[in-house]
Amino acid sequence: MHAGFIGLGHLGRAIAGRLVDCGHNLTVWNRTPAKAEGLDAEVVSSPLQVAQKSEIIFLCLFDSDGVHSILSGTDGLLSADISGKIIIDLTTNHFREAAIFHELCGKAGAVYLEAPVLGSVVPASQGALTVLISGDESGYEKIKPVLEDIGKHLFYLKTPSLATKMKLINNLTLGSFMATLAEALSLGEHIGIAKEDVVEILSAGGGNSLVLNAKKKKLLEEDFSTHFSSALIYKDLHCLQDLAYEEKKTLFTGAVTKELYARTFEEGIDQEDFSAIYKLFKKGR
Repeated sequence: MHAGFIGLGHLGRAIAGRLVDCGHNLTVWNRTPAKAEGLDAEVVSSPLQVAQKSEIIFLCLFDSDGVHSILSGTDGLLSADISGKIIIDLTTNHFREAAIFHELCGKAGAVYLEAPVLGSVVPASQGALTVLISGDESGYEKIKPVLEDIGKHLFYLKTPSLATKMKLINNLTLGSFMATLAEALSLGEHIGIAKEDVVEILSAGGGNSLVLNAKKKKLLEEDFSTHFSSALIYKDLHCLQDLAYEEKKTLFTGAVTKELYARTFEEGIDQEDFSAIYKLFKKGR
């Protein structure tokens, strides 16, 4: 099954590389072609050409505006005959937009599967992501073996938009945990405990978590090269607030955490890894 891949940012490039490592033939397009350098894949000049050459097409973009552009823009996927093709959207979309994408692709005769992932660059390169999937069940079953190449855990949530909503809920815990760990680390340093000791104690106590284990090295070395940016977690928490508003539910920790990540824009660190929120607390010491 020949696959197309659109969106070679930090996460997309890692997933595309994993697909190549698993023996899949890829045709790729990225707005910045240089991001495809070194990837063993055919590089084409438009999403239209990706659609013409591929049976299944992965999207991994920053947001729903990007997905709209790839689907409906000049030389977009929908300008090709995509009847019978399967579009697997790894993007974390706005839940309302995800519903629209199902409709647009369905009218064009394609199957659209929203498939946001839990995990970042390192698990992506290892095929250890968690993938949440909503959409047509027969389409899901057809491409399930491909998803198993990138995901250690697959959760099929059939109803359109449900996978996206669950991804946003997951990122409430992701952003909140990271902010709490960063604040705890900064406060521990402030009272005179070495950073390494604070991290070790948190790891043995209440701070022990997938988030701390994944970001321990970044916090210790203060190397905040991007795996998952603050800009992305901010975008996701904003979408989560819209979900809470629609459901008439309060969102206490999510609202506070979103505003903390808003501060990263003011500090000019929004494109750094989201663990760089530690800098906000360290600066305040």
